[in-house]
Amino acid sequence: MAEIRKGAVSLKGNPVDLAGHALAVGAKAPEFSLQGTGLEEVTLGSSAGKTRIIAAIPSLDTSVCHVETKKFNEQAAALPNVEILVVSMDLPFGQKRWCGAEGVDKVKTLSAHRCSKFGEDYGVLIKGGPLDRCLCRAVFVVDANGTVVHAEYCSEIAEHPNYDAVLAAVK
Repeated sequence: MAEIRKGAVSLKGNPVDLAGHALAVGAKAPEFSLQGTGLEEVTLGSSAGKTRIIAAIPSLDTSVCHVETKKFNEQAAALPNVEILVVSMDLPFGQKRWCGAEGVDKVKTLSAHRCSKFGEDYGVLIKGGPLDRCLCRAVFVVDANGTVVHAEYCSEIAEHPNYDAVLAAVK
């Protein structure tokens, strides 16, 4: 079992515990196997050679996650050779429905519902409390070689990440 980081982030001011270790800039991004909206397996290696923005979110059905995913979808066209992956515990069916209803077609939504390994390896798995087994809000930029060049764990889950810092890390 991965280490539990006590109170690493909060939800509306209440401390939230996270499983796993925080990823640091310069670390090799952990490989993962997640499920796409077509029920296909998607790995980090699936987008090898591209820069990846990996946004971990609690659920597409929350207001901040909704806005964040749409914002990354809008930015995607201006980011050549960049793959944007939005990861949550939402089921692939719900992700597909949400993307269709919202016109989100440039980012890939991925489900980590099958196991907690992604959440533990990226240090975003919430342990306990009302969001138990959901992912906290975090954004990672992984370069074409698989190295983390930006890592942001939002200290307050209900707040947006620093979009400018993410986009600067991509360029």
